[in-house]
Amino acid sequence: MPAKRRGKVKRLLKDGRAEVAKLEPYAIQLLYESAEYTQPISLGVDAGSKAMGISAAAKKEELYAAEAELRTDIVDLLSAGRAFRR
Repeated sequence: MPAKRRGKVKRLLKDGRAEVAKLEPYAIQLLYESAEYTQPISLGVDAGSKAMGISAAAKKEELYAAEAELRTDIVDLLSAGRAFRR
C-alpha cells in the first residue's frame, strides 16, 4: 500500500528495513514481517476500441491509473499485404 508519509519511507530505507523494488512507479519492499493489515482495492478496466484504461482505487483515493492506445492500423496493413500478393 502507498505510504502516506515520505519521511517514513526514507527512514525505512536508511535503517535497512526496506529496499527499493522498482523506480517507475517508485516502490519499496519491506525486509521484515509486517502485520496482516490489508485494504480492499477495486480494479477497473475500460476496454474501448481505440484506447484501454486501467485504474486501481482504494476507498478514498486512486492508487494507479493508466491509459494505453491500441493499434488501429492492422486492417490497413493486412489489406496492403493482400494487395501486394495479387
